[in-house]
Amino acid sequence: MREKLTCLDLFCGCGGLSLGLHRAGLEILAAIDFDPKAVAVYKANLTDTSHVLCEDLTKFPPAELQRLIRRDRVDVIAGGPPCQGFSQVRQRDGANNGKRLVPDSRRTLYQQYFEYVRHFRPKAFVMENVLGIRSAEEGRYYTAVKATARECGYRVSGVVLDASELGVPQKRRRQWIIGTRLNLPDYFRGDKIVSAVRIENVTLGDAIGDLPVLRAGCGTDPCDYDLVRRKRQRQNKTAARYLRKVLEIGKSRQLTAHVARPHSKRDLRDFSKLREGEHAKQALDRGEVLEFPYDRESFHDRYTRQHRRRLCSTIVAHLSKDGLMFIHPTQNRSLTPREAARVQSFPDWFQFPIARTHQFRVIGNAVPPLVGQAVGISVREYMIAALKSPQSIGFWLAPLPECDAMAVEWVKPLLDLGSHSLRKIHENDFKRAWYSIAFLYMGLHPDSALDHGTSVVNKYTGPKSSDEIDPRFYAPYFERSGWPLVLAPIAKEAWRRFRRGELTDPEFYCSEAQLAGICHRNSELAEEVRTERERLVAVGG
Repeated sequence: MREKLTCLDLFCGCGGLSLGLHRAGLEILAAIDFDPKAVAVYKANLTDTSHVLCEDLTKFPPAELQRLIRRDRVDVIAGGPPCQGFSQVRQRDGANNGKRLVPDSRRTLYQQYFEYVRHFRPKAFVMENVLGIRSAEEGRYYTAVKATARECGYRVSGVVLDASELGVPQKRRRQWIIGTRLNLPDYFRGDKIVSAVRIENVTLGDAIGDLPVLRAGCGTDPCDYDLVRRKRQRQNKTAARYLRKVLEIGKSRQLTAHVARPHSKRDLRDFSKLREGEHAKQALDRGEVLEFPYDRESFHDRYTRQHRRRLCSTIVAHLSKDGLMFIHPTQNRSLTPREAARVQSFPDWFQFPIARTHQFRVIGNAVPPLVGQAVGISVREYMIAALKSPQSIGFWLAPLPECDAMAVEWVKPLLDLGSHSLRKIHENDFKRAWYSIAFLYMGLHPDSALDHGTSVVNKYTGPKSSDEIDPRFYAPYFERSGWPLVLAPIAKEAWRRFRRGELTDPEFYCSEAQLAGICHRNSELAEEVRTERERLVAVGG
């Protein structure tokens, strides 16, 4: 039996990320969340997780979890600290920015996340948040998260994932921050995630078109499927695959959570005036008269009818308040919890044994399982590749430096050159310098080299290759990316050459040079590489 990678899911919510990671072959040892409703849903569905805890991570120390799971090490820590503190809606009203910044303790929950990372020292961590984390307080928190990850001993990069590219039928873009321990001699590539799980572009109609027709305020739980509508839906190959492979309709005999919320008569009359795919402002502009007293600038999308042949709007926790922006494409009502869950890629067997208001909230807060599965597969494949036997890697990149001093000498001629001068550097000389940077710096990631932020740190406190190296090689450096200022122009030129095809993929992501640097130093990290290769050989079969 193959050994599975072990995982902790912090801020687990109702279990969307855990379900995806489980499908990717990871063993979830424990899941923790502060919300009792979300924990109740998790426990009702993901029974393979031995420890599902309703705890406040600011008060529940990692040592206590270690006692419960009887392990002091895990392979992966996953989770998404609450995102409301970084909401782009709150940025528009000033609550997340500038002079009107409103204190929100949820912005600093990432610190508790990294307390667990420090304690359990996973080989990788994955963190999900809204895109607003990049811009909230001018990027301060995004920078702090990445800087904290490097301080914990991780090579870190950020990637924006569009859920629709992973087969999820909604407009949902989220920021993922992924770190790998320095004893894994390779670069995790966020651009590889999309290829991990790929289903055709799925629309809202593909996801919910077979469900029984409901009127507002109607429905029973559970209820029977509409087999006539399902048969018709299966004539669409994309819809049929989504129903079978993602929603796993074959594992559920009856439908749950398909109950429509009631709406006022005024709202229902306004709903009926909207065309498919249209929001209120568009209806007003073409001459419709709506009863709701509209401020056209503030409430142009207060009512939005979704479209069958398009992606659904982003499923959000605000659905617990009202469903006015999620009006069914053809029925005069808002989406049901089950329809929202299907849009999130939860299978039909996944139960939500809580009140409808809470159903909407935990579904909207969840990571779509399909996204979690893609991330899990990518992390697992990365670890297997990074921990190949030394003989299978082979140092084919040439030339590689033989020591730190040689690496420094190969980089020095490129220092202090402007972009125009760097373009004139011969390809062999440039490659030698680029490989030397990977040789010297285990913690830098090429993918971070174009996202430095604005904060600069003048004093370097991290590990050094050698104290004899020119101090400019360490500081000042960009706090967000970790790249020394003196090397940033070289990295920018490397990206230019890579995009033009002048550097191949293995030459740009020169992990062989990185591994050569680790082995040269004969450090504790090199021994960890050998140990991890031996322990995880079974994971890769």
